Amino acid sequence: MAETAIMKSIDSCTLKNGQVDAIAACSLMKRYKGSGHQALNDLSLQVTKGEFFGLLGANGAGKTTAVSLFSGFMSPDSGTVSIMGMGFRRDAKKIRQILGLVPQEIALYDQLTARENLLFFGRLYGFRGKKLQERIDQCLEFSRLTEQASRLVFSYSGGMKRRLNLATGLLHLPEILFLDEPTVGVDTQSRHLIHQQLVELNQKGTTILYTTHYMEEAQELCSRIGILDAGSIIKQGSPDELLKQSDCRNLEDLFLQLTGKQLRDT
Repeated sequence: MAETAIMKSIDSCTLKNGQVDAIAACSLMKRYKGSGHQALNDLSLQVTKGEFFGLLGANGAGKTTAVSLFSGFMSPDSGTVSIMGMGFRRDAKKIRQILGLVPQEIALYDQLTARENLLFFGRLYGFRGKKLQERIDQCLEFSRLTEQASRLVFSYSGGMKRRLNLATGLLHLPEILFLDEPTVGVDTQSRHLIHQQLVELNQKGTTILYTTHYMEEAQELCSRIGILDAGSIIKQGSPDELLKQSDCRNLEDLFLQLTGKQLRDT
């Protein structure tokens, strides 16, 4: 009975005009043990296949928690998540084959080279032999690290680590890519390259969900955005539509108007 109820909830969230969303979240609730507030509070969101969706929010708004639930690394206290019409309870293995995740924290081994990191993660994805070597070479070229492939990662700049971090999430050619603040602390040149690469991936059909608190990134990259505050989506639409509906000059002004100017890191 419980599973039937879950699947009915998933169906009601994902079916729109006969099409299934790439990502559909319905009424997600999440509270961490010992916390006095909800990390996610009745969050609902649909991202269509092929979309470049930006999830914007201040520190503590719930962005990383949302990505963790969307990617199946955590379970909600209540509510449902589906990926291409599939639920994690029944289809976790299938879902993980089509998902890529680039976390906010650098997920690399400092004492390995770039090539060795890609070799390790490629084997985790099930690649072997010639196919694995081809994917490693493609990812090194993608991240512009071919000439530095034999250097230990601890010697890399922040921008180089970020680019390699992105490459590891793309080794298995995912259909849907989650990016949790992938340009934090990088130089302008690396940020420009990452933006360029993500646009190209999206144009080739990869669905991207991108969390950031850099408003100019969202305005440049995203076809649609959702503004997250206190664990809930308070506004969503294309950047142009949202600005036309307001008296704001840019997304930063709109964001501050909706969420306020009080500090969130105290």
